[in-house]
Amino acid sequence: SSSCASCGTAEVDELKLTECTDCDLVKYCSDACRRDHKSHHLRACKKRSAELHDELLFKQPESSHFGDCPICMLPLPLEKEKSTMMT
Repeated sequence: SSSCASCGTAEVDELKLTECTDCDLVKYCSDACRRDHKSHHLRACKKRSAELHDELLFKQPESSHFGDCPICMLPLPLEKEKSTMMT
């Protein structure tokens, strides 16, 4: 079980904590707790949100047996009926 990063209130059925929208590292029980804790959390939050952005930006696409585009490296679906090389 997790607890609020600001006040320490534990998450229970009646109280659902919300994650920091930028980094998902910490959870808060209210907007007031989020605002109160912001100065303590700001440095770690900026670092983690940059890491998440880089992971998303540089994520390699899944390869397939169809081949990849040499320009964007995305998988190219080849349809046999539309391909002139497959006839």
